This record gives sequence, structure tokens and C-alpha cells, in this order.
Amino acid sequence: MKPIDLKERTLNFTVRIMNFVESLPQTQAVRIVSNQLLRSSSSLGANYRAARRSKSGRDFINKLKIVEEETDETLYWLEVLEKRKIGSKEVLSPLLKEAHELLAIFVTSINTAKSNLSLQNLKK
Repeated sequence: MKPIDLKERTLNFTVRIMNFVESLPQTQAVRIVSNQLLRSSSSLGANYRAARRSKSGRDFINKLKIVEEETDETLYWLEVLEKRKIGSKEVLSPLLKEAHELLAIFVTSINTAKSNLSLQNLKK
């Protein structure tokens, strides 16, 4: 996947989360989960953009680890809503699928970046 595609994909994911959250009931518990979900999903996109502007391989890996954590947290809050049967299943299921896919992409990217960094260090 091209970096520009992933940049757009993370942006679209955040917008979809925002739209989903706006459709949820406004109970106290749901508001708390919604706020966490909005925070983590928007953070994953913003931190991915920051990772793309990294100054070094180590910096890139460290920033991608933050993206991984935020993506996993987003997945957690979506799973909480799924477990409680809150929100439209037709909207929630694709969001869960996308979160799983994004997490897999970021984990793979981190592992690839680590391998590339190790190879660069061996050449020195």
C-alpha cells in the first residue's frame, strides 16, 4: 500500500468513527466510551502523519508504535460497543474490520522498518 493511500485511509477511518459516534445514544457510559473512541481514532491518523515526517528510522519506528497503540485502543472501544450491542451492527462491523486491517498494516510496517534499520546498521 502506498503511504498516500494509508494517509487517506486513516483520515477516512476517523471520519467514519466520528459519524458513527454521532449516531450513538447519549447515555453517560456511551459518552465516555465515545470520547475515548474519538480520541484514539483521531490520534492514530495524526500520529501516522507525524511518522511519515520522521527524521530517522528509529524515530519512524517509535512513532509507528504510537500509531499501533492508538489503533489497538480504537479496536478495544469498538469491541466494547459491540459487546454491549450499542450502535448499528451494519456500521460497527465494517469499522471493526477496518481497525483490524489497519492494526495488521501498522504491525507489519513496524517489523519491516525494524528489519530495514538492522540491515542499515550491518552495512555500517
